[in-house]
Amino acid sequence: MTESAAPYTSASSRVDEIYVNEGKVRRDMNVRRVGKIGLLIQPIAAYFFLWAPIVILVLFSFNDSRSTASWQGFTTRWYTNIFNNIVGSEARFSTSEMLQSFSSSIIVAVAATAIATTLGTLVGMSLARGNYPGKRIVDNLLFLPVVIPEITQGVSLLIFFNLIFGFLRDVGASPTPGFGTVIIGHVVFSLSYVAIVVRARFADMNPKLEEAAQDLGATPWVTFWRITFPLILPGVISGALLAFTLSLDDFVITFFLSGVGSTTLPVFVFGLLRTSVTPEINAISTIILILSTLLIGIAMSLQGREIAKNS
Repeated sequence: MTESAAPYTSASSRVDEIYVNEGKVRRDMNVRRVGKIGLLIQPIAAYFFLWAPIVILVLFSFNDSRSTASWQGFTTRWYTNIFNNIVGSEARFSTSEMLQSFSSSIIVAVAATAIATTLGTLVGMSLARGNYPGKRIVDNLLFLPVVIPEITQGVSLLIFFNLIFGFLRDVGASPTPGFGTVIIGHVVFSLSYVAIVVRARFADMNPKLEEAAQDLGATPWVTFWRITFPLILPGVISGALLAFTLSLDDFVITFFLSGVGSTTLPVFVFGLLRTSVTPEINAISTIILILSTLLIGIAMSLQGREIAKNS
């Protein structure tokens, strides 16, 4: 005996009518179209306001006129004047003074980079591999120089050195601001950048390679120099280039901590801007911009190669 399937009947034969507000739909679609246009225009406008002043600065460094109010033609004589020590009276500076300030910037940048790279590598390695009390506090303090404003760092370092110098004067010493204070200030803010880059490199490294070296009889010191250090070297170089670029371009902290004979190039250019803006200043700024861009490009290229190699 077979059962016959009952025919399917709908529980309700009533169809609800749907009312559409066409005016509201059109308004919603218009809002979406405007939103898409806004998403397209917003990054363009942001990059325009970010890069337009820099493009204008570079452009007017080739302007054939001492006036920055109008374009008079293309020339490279402002760069020629700088490199040949032929600077007009309106510039109110000599190339020898500029080169002296540039050499001061190089001295400070090299010294600060060497110290910050060494300490930053050790800090990054301790945060990635170490397990000790207060590690979370060190990790949080590491980001302070990155997020707090430079003016705050400059003022706090100035107060710190004034207290230290006051104590040393009480015991008979006579310290003065100079290369030492500027280098210490640059190490304070660039150390964090190096540590962050090196720590990220440790995060991408396979710890089993170090364990395998120790299983084969290598001491911790040999393991570090033969296995760990070659693997983190691209990160160390990237952090060093980043620290060098930040130190070379820094103005705020240097302005607070520099003394007689330790004027760096950014501080020197700022002193020139207090009188007038000349084409030579635009040319100097363009040279600094190109140098900084090259260093950052090299650092990013090294990091990109390592990421591609490990992927």
